[in-house]
Amino acid sequence: MIALQKIKIVSSLTVLLTFGLVNSAMAQNDTVRYVGKTLSNIDYHHGQLSPAVGVHATQIMRASREHPEKADGFGWTYNHQPMMAYWNNTFYLHYLSDPTGEHIPPSQTLLMTSKDGISWTKPQVIFPIYHIPDGWKKEGVEGISKNLDAIMHQRMGFYTSKDKRLFALAYYGIAMDKKDDPNDGKGIGRVIREIKKDGSFGEIYFIRYNKSWDKSKSAFPFYTKAKDKGFLKACEEILSEPLVLQQWVEEADRDDELIPLQKPYKAFSYYHLPNGNVVGLWKHALTSISKNGGKTWDYMPLRAPGFVNSNAKIWGQKTSDNKYATVYNPSEYRWPLAISTSDDGLNYKDLLLVHGEISPMRYGGNYKSAGPQYVRGITEKDGTPPDGKIWVGYSMNKEDIWVASIPVPVISTVTENANDVFNTLPDGEELKVWNTYDLSWASAKIEKKTDGKKWLTLRDQDAFDYSRAERVIPFAEKMEAVFTVMPEQNNHGLLQVEFQNKQGLPAIRLVFDSDGELKAKNGARLGGITKYEAGKEYTITVKLDVTSRSYTVKVNDGKESAKIFYAPVDGISRIMFRTGEQRYTPNADTEPDTPDFTDLPDTGKLIPEAVFNIKSLVTKKLN
Repeated sequence: MIALQKIKIVSSLTVLLTFGLVNSAMAQNDTVRYVGKTLSNIDYHHGQLSPAVGVHATQIMRASREHPEKADGFGWTYNHQPMMAYWNNTFYLHYLSDPTGEHIPPSQTLLMTSKDGISWTKPQVIFPIYHIPDGWKKEGVEGISKNLDAIMHQRMGFYTSKDKRLFALAYYGIAMDKKDDPNDGKGIGRVIREIKKDGSFGEIYFIRYNKSWDKSKSAFPFYTKAKDKGFLKACEEILSEPLVLQQWVEEADRDDELIPLQKPYKAFSYYHLPNGNVVGLWKHALTSISKNGGKTWDYMPLRAPGFVNSNAKIWGQKTSDNKYATVYNPSEYRWPLAISTSDDGLNYKDLLLVHGEISPMRYGGNYKSAGPQYVRGITEKDGTPPDGKIWVGYSMNKEDIWVASIPVPVISTVTENANDVFNTLPDGEELKVWNTYDLSWASAKIEKKTDGKKWLTLRDQDAFDYSRAERVIPFAEKMEAVFTVMPEQNNHGLLQVEFQNKQGLPAIRLVFDSDGELKAKNGARLGGITKYEAGKEYTITVKLDVTSRSYTVKVNDGKESAKIFYAPVDGISRIMFRTGEQRYTPNADTEPDTPDFTDLPDTGKLIPEAVFNIKSLVTKKLN
């Protein structure tokens, strides 16, 4: 397996050197490039990037072998490659799933839907396990199949036809063993089925076979056998659109005449410029321009100047404000997940945080990589959510499935101080300028209590992760913040409140600790402030001055106590609430793809739920 991985790395580097550097001079005047100055620091999971204001990151499927009823119904722990569409006033997302690891059968594709992008249905199988007939021999690979199932792999998930019908697509490949590549053009073929407005599915058909496959052994018919003329029309549309077909390159025959650019460029995404030109993007931030809808490309894809990106996907799209965005991992690792924006679709000027957390990888598995990765949004043909936001799906550690919504316009600063009394804010807009990290077992949501009042509620029963909510505020060197918290327990759980600079580095940390005491971090130690009780409101006033590195804390009507920053900062730009300790692993020296990595202990453990309710946050600058 390590040998195969090295081959893949060498192949990728060869592509970059052969096609990227040679053609760089050809494209300097007409190519995607990053002209900003901000770079990510991989010593931090957030890369020390300022967040894009108002991003809501939601874990929509948390893998659990021990509690499948809370997960996918199967208990499978390799989940990856989510794809999205918006159709019939509904979000659609499908993803690959294997029991433990990449390219290890069996394999299937699961579908989830949502009306609001927040609450999602349980996953259901849309493309099932496919059995390879016993005795099958794959060209160039030793051995014959016996009790072997196909491996699913696809870079394209959905297609909306000109008749406004939605279709899901997937690919069945063959891996004879865990070292074999199912995306070598020697698999079975690509399948398609319709998703109907009532939520039901049409029959599964093959739309394209690999030529090495014996078609007589197929479990599903070829699309030409369908009697539905609309279905046939949609298939012919797909087979005639170069930008759709370019997404098939990895799984297709290496000489498939349908694929416009038959080179090993992976994970194609694209968008149109105002002049009709198409910007193409591939892994490693390779890019090129097409002036004829993807039929040909002006130059062999090259690494976009200034972009930092490794062997993970990059997503590009036009935004609802007629600008452009790319979302990707701006490092040689698969963290953080960031967004860069452009006015013209070519020159990208900034780098902001979308997802800056890495959940612990709970389960071992083949080719599992740490971080929020393989990001994909909604293609130009597959719908436009009415809220105008950028919606992207991605996996965490190739284990859990996430969705993030990014408000448009994409901004990193605010001009008005926080005056957030959640019960008084309009329904649905309470967290408009808050960034949330909202998990299946540790949620961060607005909740209406029994008295009808609204609170920002952080819950946590996840033994491996935490929930968090964060408010960007106007940069201040001297300021006051007043917030009210009501814990629902005082004998377990914790809530950390941090005052951070724009890079996410904290200077002040207050802690509702698990022993029932509110504390402040004083250097390496925590100092007590006061005891707290379950079900009681605590209004905390913090006044700070970065020039003297000092602050005062007052709880309710008590006395102010003076304290010192535990780390210096240039100013405060963010206030963060988190139900757990900050993580620092994995890091740049963590060994990847460790063959002997096993599951973490007690992966099915549920801890007693801790609940912290935040009533309000009000800030102001001081003279």
